[in-house]
Amino acid sequence: MSAEGELVIDVTGVTKRFGKKTVVNGIDLQVRRGEIYGFLGPNGSGKTTFIRMLCGLLTPDAGSGTCLGHDVLTEQALIKREVGYMTQAFSYYTDLSIRENLDFIARLYDLPDRNAAVRESLERLGLKDRSEQLAGELSGGWKQRLALAACLIHRPKLLLLDEPTAGVDPKARRSFWDEIHRLSAEGITVLATTHYMDEAERCHRIAAIAYGSLLVRGTVKEVVAAANLFTWSITGAALAQVAEELRGRPGVEQVVPFGDTLHVSGHDGTAIEAALTQVQTTNECTRINSSLEDVFIGLMDKARDNFG
Repeated sequence: MSAEGELVIDVTGVTKRFGKKTVVNGIDLQVRRGEIYGFLGPNGSGKTTFIRMLCGLLTPDAGSGTCLGHDVLTEQALIKREVGYMTQAFSYYTDLSIRENLDFIARLYDLPDRNAAVRESLERLGLKDRSEQLAGELSGGWKQRLALAACLIHRPKLLLLDEPTAGVDPKARRSFWDEIHRLSAEGITVLATTHYMDEAERCHRIAAIAYGSLLVRGTVKEVVAAANLFTWSITGAALAQVAEELRGRPGVEQVVPFGDTLHVSGHDGTAIEAALTQVQTTNECTRINSSLEDVFIGLMDKARDNFG
C-alpha cells in the first residue's frame, strides 16, 4: 500500500441519532485504496452504526462524503453493489450447504456466470472439499471462511468487516488476516472493527472510537507515541498486594496484571516513579514501551459516556 492514493472512503462530520441519543458523533474518516484500516472501540461505541452508514444500510442525519466515489447520502444503491459487508453474527442459511449459500448470494447480485463465481470463491477460501457440508454444521472458523467467501463473490472494491473474528480460535484468526493482507495487496480496501490488539497491529492505520466520538487515529506507532503514556513493568512476589497498594495513588492511572507481571501506566512519569518507590522495595520495576493495549485502555477510561 502506497502512502498516497485514491480515497475509497472520504467522509466528514458523519452523525447518526436514535431518538435523543447521538450514536455516531461527527466522525471524519479517510481510507485509501488497498489500505487495511482498523476500527477499535468497546461494545456500544457506534462502530457498527458507522459501518452501516458507509455501506448504504443507514442514512446519516448529518455529515457528507463519499464511499467508492458515491455519495453516502444519495447514492446508497450504487455503494451496495461494490461493497462486501461481513456482519458480526453469522447470517447465512444453516440448512443450506456452503455451495448453495454461495450460489444464493451470486443470484442476489445477478452475476452472469454464477457457477464460475461460486467455484472461484470455494477455491480461494479453501472451501472446495467442504462445499456440500451444511452451513449449520460448520465450526466458527469455517463459518468465517464462508462469510468472507460470500462477501467476495461479487468482486467488491471495499470490504467492511464487523468484528469478523469474534469467537474464532487463534489459528483461524491468523489465517483470516493472512487472507485480508493478500486481498489488500490486490487493491481491495478493508475497514475492520476489532477488539483484538494483535489484529489492530496488523492494520496499516487505526482509529479508536468511544461513545460515538472518534478519539484518535493514525498508524499504531503514531497512536502510541501521541498518547504520551508512561508504563512500568513490575515483577516479583505478592503482585496482587502491590497492585492494590498502587491503585488510586497520584499519577497511577492503570494497574493491569499480565501473567506474572504488572503494567503500571499513567501520563505523569515522575508521579508514577514516586508511587513505585513508596509501595515496593523488593520487586523489580522496569520502564517499558507502552503497548497499544495500554494506550487503548487509557483512552477508554477517559472517554465521556453519552448514555441518555
